[in-house]
Amino acid sequence: MARKVPAAAVRVLVLLGSKSDLPVIEKMRPLLDRFGLSYKVEIASAHRQPARLGRLVRQADTAGTEVFVAVAGMAAHLPGVVASLTGKPVIGVPVASGPLAGVDALLSIVQMPPGVPVATVAVGSAGARNAACLAARMIALKDAKVADAVAAYRQELAKGGR
Repeated sequence: MARKVPAAAVRVLVLLGSKSDLPVIEKMRPLLDRFGLSYKVEIASAHRQPARLGRLVRQADTAGTEVFVAVAGMAAHLPGVVASLTGKPVIGVPVASGPLAGVDALLSIVQMPPGVPVATVAVGSAGARNAACLAARMIALKDAKVADAVAAYRQELAKGGR
């Protein structure tokens, strides 16, 4: 499930609200690799495992994780809860599920109270890809190698690549 990297080396922690969200992040992984970003994937429901979620976020925060990506559907509380537990950037990825096909998750994630921001991307795997790109852009602000990788990717996209 998760790439094996030392805890201190994890730059991006990807949190899923459910195992059923794993397919959403499959196209995210190659991009994180391409940008040279170490990452770890964990499953921790904000509703069913709040203590575990809190522990994971605190440990990652202490170990130096730079960006959190939280993937959740329906009520989509996971990104907001993560944002309440860390001062680091949190990117919310809404999942298309339930009768509203992810619109409910999208609205839940974007409507955070003042002072608890969550950057929000599109619903589903396209959003997960953008979450990887956004995390890379954030980290690129202070890491020239990541900035170069992001620039190369953008040039490829400009030439019609994917």
